[in-house]
Amino acid sequence: MLTEKMAAGAPFPPLSWCTVAHGEVAPAGGGGWHLLIVYRGKHCPLCKAYLNELNGMLDAFAQANIGVLTLSADSLDKAQAEVQECAWTFPVGYGLTVPQMRTLGLYVSDPRSPQEADHPFAEPGVFVINPHGETQIIDISNAPFARPALPALLKGLQFVTSEDYPIRGRA
Repeated sequence: MLTEKMAAGAPFPPLSWCTVAHGEVAPAGGGGWHLLIVYRGKHCPLCKAYLNELNGMLDAFAQANIGVLTLSADSLDKAQAEVQECAWTFPVGYGLTVPQMRTLGLYVSDPRSPQEADHPFAEPGVFVINPHGETQIIDISNAPFARPALPALLKGLQFVTSEDYPIRGRA
């Protein structure tokens, strides 16, 4: 079976989500550079570790003029609990739907048990949206242990933004 994936350079879809403490966000609607990290949800310890690392790097992303947003299919209650437990200070979006997952080209998994999750969830995805609302970088995985290293991603984004590096992989 083949799945449709978003093309590099395509406009990021006009989607928006509510966040735990920052109102509503639309990654393609605000101008500037945006890093959107889709994570599996509260049930995933690897996601928690990844986002804890991200939280420690927020100043560096801010200095690079890159806005950060994270997103999962979790409910508001689960997302709030995780923000409180982990003391994350970046916007944490919730309520990602299966149709939205498909629009973004994400892999979708069903929970293995009710303890894992009570709904289908997205596997990890990283999207970098440039000031024109285009997908500059897309990284989609079907497993929680295969995603870009945040220090390398930041270094690459610093290069992209300072050198006006073009969108790659359009062909």
